[in-house]
Amino acid sequence: VQLQASGGGLVQAGGSLRLSCAASGRTFSTYNMGWFRQALGKEREFVASTSWSGDSTYYADSVKGRFTISRENAKNTLYLQMNSLKPEDTAVYYCAADRSGTYYYSRTGDPHQYDYWGQGTQVTVSS
Repeated sequence: VQLQASGGGLVQAGGSLRLSCAASGRTFSTYNMGWFRQALGKEREFVASTSWSGDSTYYADSVKGRFTISRENAKNTLYLQMNSLKPEDTAVYYCAADRSGTYYYSRTGDPHQYDYWGQGTQVTVSS
């Protein structure tokens, strides 16, 4: 599967953005999905994940209550709604797919559980 992230941009602190991740192929609905981010000079970190059905989600503490992950399997698309953005949210955001079918292992964001990665989209939050 190929993943294409989009929707990044420059926003002021307190603003909102919605990221999208379009997936190719017919198996998107069977994949657990996640969002990760990497700030300049820092390691990649987990942001949020969702099960293949969208019924289960999990968030990093740093974004809980501000970000919402969702998916539309009929459109092969994953979303990340980001509200109340902070300068520390500035990073390249990546979507990733776990083809195992077992959400238990990818739920909390172990990057080794994800098989496919998108190219990333830049999010910059100004203070």
